[in-house]
Amino acid sequence: MVEGAEGVYRLACLELRGGNGSASYAAELPGLEAWIHCNPLHPSTRGGDLHYVSACSQGVVARVVLADVAGHGEAVSAAAIGLYNALREHVDHWDQSALIRQLNESFFQVTKRAQYATAFLASYYSDSGELLFTNAGHLPPLWYRASVGEWNLLNESTPLSKEILDLPLGLIAGTGYSQTAVQIEQGDLLLLYTDGVTEASDESGEQLGMARLLTIAQSLPTDGAASAGQALLSAVKTFRGTAPAADDETVISLQRRLRV
Repeated sequence: MVEGAEGVYRLACLELRGGNGSASYAAELPGLEAWIHCNPLHPSTRGGDLHYVSACSQGVVARVVLADVAGHGEAVSAAAIGLYNALREHVDHWDQSALIRQLNESFFQVTKRAQYATAFLASYYSDSGELLFTNAGHLPPLWYRASVGEWNLLNESTPLSKEILDLPLGLIAGTGYSQTAVQIEQGDLLLLYTDGVTEASDESGEQLGMARLLTIAQSLPTDGAASAGQALLSAVKTFRGTAPAADDETVISLQRRLRV
């Protein structure tokens, strides 16, 4: 990874970066501006939120993964190793089907019966602006569509959504997962997050929740990935007030770069 003059990290071809440690930085992926923020619950330096970003060998496909592993210590470390190895093996593959099958089997093998992980995987093809994603029981990203100026949730549109296709990773060996393709236009934003955001509680114990998250989104800046991600975390902190964080918080903000 190379750091540019403005402090933005530019992923090199075949580079894979991430983990479950504290991190906050802007990055340039193929066709996307990114801002990544991972804050493990204090006093831990590593948490259950795993994030990775990568670029293919031709520099045209960006992959982004955000996972939330239930458990601590060895379970998370094993999941992180399995995720890293699978992503490295499939870094050049646009189709995610083999990757998601391998991840599911990996989580199933290394986690105990009471453990599981949710995950959101996305592959972005910069030449066409297509985003291919798989949601394995994770919270749906926020999607800002620049053409209509609206924020909504990015949900799968497959008619098989009520089948066993979208269970969290590591629950059923052999589970299949669907892939959905959407078109990301110039200026569009995607905000990925873990439940440390939606389950943040205020002084009275009330959780932020999805409805309030969507309300917050309507006032987020849309001029850059970093500004949108930072504003979201600032709004969550304001909502909590004096109440301390109770879980890891991770946000990955992505924006299709404007052509000049």
